[in-house]
Amino acid sequence: MVLQLQVWAFMLLQEGGGVNFDPRSMWNQMGWLAKAVVIVLFIMSAWSIGVMIDRLLAYSAARTQSRQFAPAVAGALREGKLDDAIKIADRYGKSHLAKVVVAGLQEFRAHQMSNEISGEEIEASKRALERAEAIVHAELKRGVSSLATIGSTGPFVGLFGTVVGIINAFKGISTEKSTGLGAVAGGISEALVTTAVGLFVAIPAVWMYNYFSGRIEAFDTEMGNSSSELVDYFIKRVGNRTAAGK
Repeated sequence: MVLQLQVWAFMLLQEGGGVNFDPRSMWNQMGWLAKAVVIVLFIMSAWSIGVMIDRLLAYSAARTQSRQFAPAVAGALREGKLDDAIKIADRYGKSHLAKVVVAGLQEFRAHQMSNEISGEEIEASKRALERAEAIVHAELKRGVSSLATIGSTGPFVGLFGTVVGIINAFKGISTEKSTGLGAVAGGISEALVTTAVGLFVAIPAVWMYNYFSGRIEAFDTEMGNSSSELVDYFIKRVGNRTAAGK
């Protein structure tokens, strides 16, 4: 079908000696159903652009603050200052690492103040870290799945407009009782415009979805490594405290 549309468009160019691409006149010539398809596609495009901007800003802030947070909290932990480490994490609210680390630190500190055995402290901290990782992962992924939906459905919405344009083209043939290209020009233009808009909406959405998925995977790896290192720190701290008690 797409190849046939291209052939017709080429024949129109040959017949007319050129085409004046006036968006306003093309819009006025389109039927209401084709206009509805284009409006839906532009709404999808606006939504995807909003998600892209929001996620780019969020990921940039998370990366920047995490780079500042990591050395600061590492210094506090080396000195055994849990309270200072928690205060540092609270200052970097947009860092994905800070959100995970502070959950583990708060849980570990709470158990230190109680009479829980060492094993319970470590397990409780692990569970707190896992919960924090799941919450942060959901926050990082917010809106990204809609890009996949737009990227996969955009071409089909455009294809629906293409079908509508072909139907209008055949209606033009039936109305004018003619098989000339002039009778089908309006329908072909509708078909080509909706197809082009559908691809224009879908391609950037797919690109950005793949890019964001890679970034989220990298963030998950960083959070997992930080959680593992923090658990090792808790184990060493509990071991040192037990040895000192003996």
